[in-house]
Amino acid sequence: MQTVINVEQLSKSYGNLLAIDKISLSVKRGTVFGLLGANGAGKSTTIECILGTKTADSGRVTVLGCNPKRDRKNLFQNVGVQFQECDYQPEIKVSELCEETACLYKNPSDWKGLCTKFGIGDKIQNAVKSLSGGERQRLFIVLALIPNPQLVFLDELTTGLDAKARRDVWKILSDLKSKGLTIFLTSHFMDEVETLCDEICILKQGRIVFQGTVEQAKTASGYNRFEDAYLAISGEEVCGE
Repeated sequence: MQTVINVEQLSKSYGNLLAIDKISLSVKRGTVFGLLGANGAGKSTTIECILGTKTADSGRVTVLGCNPKRDRKNLFQNVGVQFQECDYQPEIKVSELCEETACLYKNPSDWKGLCTKFGIGDKIQNAVKSLSGGERQRLFIVLALIPNPQLVFLDELTTGLDAKARRDVWKILSDLKSKGLTIFLTSHFMDEVETLCDEICILKQGRIVFQGTVEQAKTASGYNRFEDAYLAISGEEVCGE
């Protein structure tokens, strides 16, 4: 199976703060990889260094066989990114934002079809600011998929969604994975991680403390529930202890 992301001995400091310390990981094509950890564990810095938006102090990164700093134009066409917080003009409509985004790519996906698939097809003439939190979150996922990417980064993808909407998003992403899309996600929802992820990496204070499958994490921790396993491995408190 082809490696889509390869990270070797990646380190990054901010002054005296060592944000990530000699991180190595790889992500295979057509899989879902979950990067987990408490706030401040180093997830955002790791992703920014992988994307090339921040320069690591040391280490090596390749994404789709490219150097993310030198080959930004090529990667831009093949990588989608969804962030929790996005700033747009206050009055811009959903349709205008999607059309503007699609214009940036050579072979964009059908954004209207994506909006329908993610349950906001009836909102395309609405201003983005009028959307509910859950609708806005689904729009951000649509925007990340408009490039028709080979690889997509999703940050807390179902924050603000109700139970049904979350499961609908999971189903769509699983279908896209089956067609070859590679998904790199962060999440604080352990049921989401357990449902979607083929492999996980848990960070603690900038270092990898576990890498493997959800089942392997349960075995390593001695807990049957993955949430308890995650809390134990990451050093956060397990309920009842």
